[in-house]
Parts: sequence; C-alpha cells; structure tokens
Amino acid sequence: MTSDLDLGELATTIEDFNAYYIRLPSVRRLNFSTLSVLHTLSRKGQLRLTDLTATEQLKQPALTALVAKLEREGLVSRRPDPRDGRAVLLSLTPDGRRIVESRRADRVERLRRLVEQLDDGDRAALADVARVLGRLTEIAAGLEERGEPS
Repeated sequence: MTSDLDLGELATTIEDFNAYYIRLPSVRRLNFSTLSVLHTLSRKGQLRLTDLTATEQLKQPALTALVAKLEREGLVSRRPDPRDGRAVLLSLTPDGRRIVESRRADRVERLRRLVEQLDDGDRAALADVARVLGRLTEIAAGLEERGEPS
C-alpha cells in the first residue's frame, strides 16, 4: 500500500518543515506549551480543562497551573459549564485571540515568501500535498474520536 512512499523520509521532511515553520519570533515571550493551549482553544473553541488535557502534552496539574497563569495574563477566561456546574469552560479572550491571529498572519506571510520561490509545477504539487495532509488530519481526528491510536 505504501511501497512507493518512503514513510521515514516523509516523517523527516514533515519534522524538518515543522521545525522551521513553528519557530516564529513572538512579540511576547510565550513558551511552546502556552502557544499550544492558545492555538488549541482558537481551533476547537471552548473546552473543559479535561478536554484540553487530552490535546496537550502536559499532565493535569501542570496544565491547571498554566491555565491559571494565562487567566491572570488576560489571555484565557473561565466560565461555568452550563451542562455541569462542577466544571468550567475555557476560552480565549480578545487578547489571546489577537496573539493567535498575529502568529497565523506571520506564518502565512512567511509561507508566502517561500512559495513565491517555487515554480508553477511545484505550487500545483504543493496544493495537492495540502489536500492530502488535510485528509490525513481528518483521518487522525476520526481515529482519536473512536479512541484508536493514529
């Protein structure tokens, strides 16, 4: 099935590109875990802390402390979960959303400068790759929802 595809090479290429792509200078000094939480809340909307624990590479005590810090900094807000009075929902504040949007705009601009260096054939191939990577992301999300390893 994947005989014509070197999965090791693909993994290395994705890792190398990610290493370049995710390391953007930031106006504020925010660590990777902080940015990951902000980006997750931006993409997924309001989440319970337990749901956020499932997406982040942090144990619940560390994530609880991080969320408290983000709340103090005005980047995340908490409100009671209307479905369960014991739980809270976390969401981005306008300041938190501005950080995510600024980083995304910086990434898009950085990517635009790179893509401009490609010829038409490479840009067309990149459009196909984007579609396939999007499909792989959908498959992985479906596996996660069913509790299967991706």
